[in-house]
Amino acid sequence: MRRRGAALALLLAAVSAAHGQTAPDACGAADPQVQVLGSGGPDLVPGRAASGYLVWIGGKARILVDAGGGTALRLAESGADVRDLDVVLLTHLHADHTADLASLIQASVLRRRGRPLPVYGPRGNRFASSTVAYVRALLDGTRGAYRDLGDVLRPLANQDFKIEPHDVRERNRKIRARREEEDGAIEVFSKATFRAEALPVIHGVYPALAWRIRIGQTTLVFTGDANGEGGGLEDFARGADLLVAHHGIPEGVAGVERYLHMPPSVIGRIAGRAGAKRLVLSHRTKATLGRETESLETIRAAYSGPALFADDLACFSP
Repeated sequence: MRRRGAALALLLAAVSAAHGQTAPDACGAADPQVQVLGSGGPDLVPGRAASGYLVWIGGKARILVDAGGGTALRLAESGADVRDLDVVLLTHLHADHTADLASLIQASVLRRRGRPLPVYGPRGNRFASSTVAYVRALLDGTRGAYRDLGDVLRPLANQDFKIEPHDVRERNRKIRARREEEDGAIEVFSKATFRAEALPVIHGVYPALAWRIRIGQTTLVFTGDANGEGGGLEDFARGADLLVAHHGIPEGVAGVERYLHMPPSVIGRIAGRAGAKRLVLSHRTKATLGRETESLETIRAAYSGPALFADDLACFSP
């Protein structure tokens, strides 16, 4: 078994070496860039992985936002190296946003990643697991689904690669004064080159987060799945250079789906009031595919900037 693992690791290393520099060329020279790993949703549309995005900084994939089904394959096709990732940011814990997380962790083990990988996501409630509980349910060496990967959670295990899961929680008033922006955003993670901030959003009864990434003077915002109510996203996305919004339902949908997702009119309102410089429409489902002209017309009533539809592996520069 060890020989098989070593052979697989060597094979993956050879593949990565052969393709590791393709993504910056494929995406162009602009920096930073957002690459769509998965432009689809939960309904299994051919050619579309579920939700996932890479943020390239300085020619390396540094941030992964969501890891839905199919995104591990798309990450390999992008030319990214899992060892370059600084952080994973999860918008929520539905399967179409998290199903490939274990595959990416396994690949990191095989590629001999030599440093911890923090994973941030929402707190839990009675309808959904917390991020910490979810990661432990996957990887715990005694009770987890993938016990063979349990060393990534063991502090004393003899390897440098560890998974560090964190729940993003609203702080008490005293801590908010230090850690939260005036628009309600929670500063979650920072490096010398970027800062990641979260905003709790409404996705039905399920805890969910939008993410804002500041890279120098550039601001990227990912709405994740949200119904757009409450006004928070408009302030959170204010002045965004690139706003990635999830377009999972058409105009006129009511009931549970509307409680979970925002229609084109709400996307347009948020992008327009926020003054977003570019809008990317992702999380495309069977309900919205083929209705692009109709959706754009509705969005244009409130937003006049560039609006583009996402496809898998497409790259967008702010």
